Amino acid sequence: MNWRCTRCGKPHAENDPPCDDCGHNSFEKAVVRVDEENGSGPGSDGAPDADREPIPSGTVETGPDYVWACPNCGREHVRNTPPCSRCGNPDLERVEQTYEGLERDLDTPSWFEVAKPYLPIFVVIGVIVALFATGIVSPTILPGIGPPDAPGQGSEASGLDLEAVDRAVHDRLEEEREPADRRTYDDGLAAYAESENRRLVVRDFEDRNPDGASADEFDHDCEAPVHGVPTVLTAISVDDYADESGLAEDIASALLSQYGDDMRTGFDAEGVDVHVAPNGDVYTVYAAC
Repeated sequence: MNWRCTRCGKPHAENDPPCDDCGHNSFEKAVVRVDEENGSGPGSDGAPDADREPIPSGTVETGPDYVWACPNCGREHVRNTPPCSRCGNPDLERVEQTYEGLERDLDTPSWFEVAKPYLPIFVVIGVIVALFATGIVSPTILPGIGPPDAPGQGSEASGLDLEAVDRAVHDRLEEEREPADRRTYDDGLAAYAESENRRLVVRDFEDRNPDGASADEFDHDCEAPVHGVPTVLTAISVDDYADESGLAEDIASALLSQYGDDMRTGFDAEGVDVHVAPNGDVYTVYAAC
């Protein structure tokens, strides 16, 4: 009985895969014509052929799969097409294909095995997130959130500590308020004021206008909206001040003169930033909520 390749259909005299044409490892019995099976074909006497094997129904038992293996390096090939594609050996031999070690090769590593090389990175990321979440590190240090670089002095000028001036301005304004209207000094508001103040200096002295940051990006304790206002002292020189309190007195007076009762009532917290521009002008931004 003839056999044929289940892939390309080429007939073969025996069930002896692989196929000579395509190398497929599965044969099936060739289809028998109906008139031959019923004994009515040419040369038939009408009786069924006793020697003919019955055509099975359902799936066909294909037998073992075979491949052509290189005896030199062991590389398996689908067809008998020497030389070996790996080592160039001119001889290939037909062997039964086995699947030993397949289960081992298909074993999926655990999540821990995959993630283990990256654990130090995960730890560092976790620590950074914790520092920001707990407020130990302010998000204002991040690029685009922290204050832009600005010409002039933002921390010290003519021997005066400008951060101390910020606090002194707050203390001087507190003297103008009734006990019920006292305001706390908020470092997050001060950071927002610093960002806005530097933006103003850059705009006036570098002929560019950087984008302002939202107050919500800073670590303050405000639930109400944040309000920020500027003031610039142009008729003074920081060289004329012996200490921080004198400069703070003039800045507070300018804020009170410019904004009146808004400096005395209506808010719960405030922050201040003082920056000395390249020409000596004193830029101040006051923020409150």
